[in-house]
Parts: sequence; C-alpha cells; structure tokens
Amino acid sequence: MRAAGASVTACTVRDLLASTTRALGSASEARWIVERASALSAGDLVLRLDSAVSPATSEAVRDMVDRRLGGEPLQYVLGTWGFRTLDVGVDRRALIPRPETEQVVEAALDELSVQARRVATGRPLVAVDLGTGSGVIALSLAVEFATPRPALEVWATDVSVGALDQCSENLAALAQRSPVAGARVRVARGSWFDALPADLAGQVRLVVSNPPYVSRAEWEALDPSVRDYEPFGALVAGRGGLEAIDVVLEEATRWLAPGGSVVIELAPSQAYAVTGRAAGLGYAGAEVRHDLAGRQRMLVARTPDG
Repeated sequence: MRAAGASVTACTVRDLLASTTRALGSASEARWIVERASALSAGDLVLRLDSAVSPATSEAVRDMVDRRLGGEPLQYVLGTWGFRTLDVGVDRRALIPRPETEQVVEAALDELSVQARRVATGRPLVAVDLGTGSGVIALSLAVEFATPRPALEVWATDVSVGALDQCSENLAALAQRSPVAGARVRVARGSWFDALPADLAGQVRLVVSNPPYVSRAEWEALDPSVRDYEPFGALVAGRGGLEAIDVVLEEATRWLAPGGSVVIELAPSQAYAVTGRAAGLGYAGAEVRHDLAGRQRMLVARTPDG
C-alpha cells in the first residue's frame, strides 16, 4: 500500500519534478530524488526538463517517495550523501554523516599537522578512527591530509560487521578514484582498541572518534526519523551516555605516543564532564571546541610529552 499523498505522475522530467514536489512538500528533496532515480546530475536535469521519463525512472521515484513519506531519512532513501569532499554510500548499517562531524574532521586534520612534525624519520604517522561507521572520518583524513611525508596510516575500526562492510565499500570506491588516498586506510573489526595490532600500542599519533554519546532515556525521546532508522548501537552509549567516551579516553592513554592527540565528538551537555575526565586521566591542554552552530561539540586533548 502506498503512503497517503504519494501520487507521482510524469510524462516529462518537468512533470515528474512537479508531482514529486507536491507529494513531498519540498522542492529540494524532490530534485534530489529525481536526480538519483534518473541518474542525472543537477546540470543535466535542467537541460532535460522536457525529455520523456522512462517507466523505470517513474517507478523508482514512486518507491523513494513512499519511503520518504513513511519517515525514512532522506539520506537513506537516496543511498549516498555528501560529507566534506566525499560522496559516500549510506544506509541503515551506519549513522548518517552529519555537519557536526565535518568539524570533528577539521580538528583532527589540525592535530595531524601538529603530529606530523613529531614523527621520527622513517616512521608512519598513525591515526585511528574508532567506531568508524560508514568511514567518513577515516576516509576524509586519508583524502585531505596533504603532506606526503611522513606516510599517513589510518586505521578504521568498528565492532559492527555491517558498519565495517559499508566502510569497506566506501573505501573501495575511494581507492578507484584516488589510489593514493585509498592505500592509506586499513579496516579492522573489534571493540574500540581491541581491533588494533598490539605493536601499535604507544605508536598512535591521533585517536579520533564519533562514539555513541546518547543515553537510553535520550534515545527514547529522539525524533522517530533517527530513533527508528539509525543503528541503536551507534547512538546509545549506555544508561548515562558517557560510557563510550570514558572507554576511549582511558584506553587511548596506552595507545597514544607521548604528546599524541585525541579528538572526540560529544554532546554539548557533556562538555564539562568530559574535560574533567580528560584532566583526571592526565591529558594536557584539554579543551572543547565548537561546531558551526556555536555548540560545544568536540574534545581536543593531548597526552603528556615523554
């Protein structure tokens, strides 16, 4: 049964856009869906407004509109989404990439530049993206870190098989476009640092993570478009919401090299507690930075120099 209001009709691309906009109540979402279903770029779509629409394209749009009207997030309906310089596959195996996490990558890149100057000659610059999900943090670091020396080695880890499969798919697509960037990334399954080879202990220069930081009570109050579609384990840390952050901060002290950096995404309400935890564990210069909306969004700290 189709969702109410999901009537989509078309003779031309122009007609399809108009009926899809009426069904969704959003011209921008209609354009994204028609572009994806017809495999046309935004520019090509404009040039073909008066072209006939194939039955296959019409049916694909109807299916996508039904899913959207049923409450499924637009990103999952489209199947791909933009993140910084990347266009990555997204579905219910991993969280939807969000603008806040783009700022986490910015902070991580800044820390990588600092850490690159601390690496001994001939040693790799090792970064770890814990709980990588779709891989957007790890892949962005691999693409955007411009310094060729020292060689960058990015480990993308996750306990979820589905999430790692999606990360691997996105990595394979990246490697086709940019073999150099693709060769920088290694994917490993395990809970947090358990996924890493033992010989990396004390050698990691950057730990970055967008861990679960929602409490169980907060999850129950989330919008259904998030609560009913995005993976529970990637959202909810536990009863209090700080459980995963605590693990990352505590275990990172063993894996980071002296003076190594940690960058962790958090909820604005957690900023005070997280900086206190970092200070209590001996991190130096712990600070919380803001996202583009001015909210406290990420912890940046370093281990003491040896």
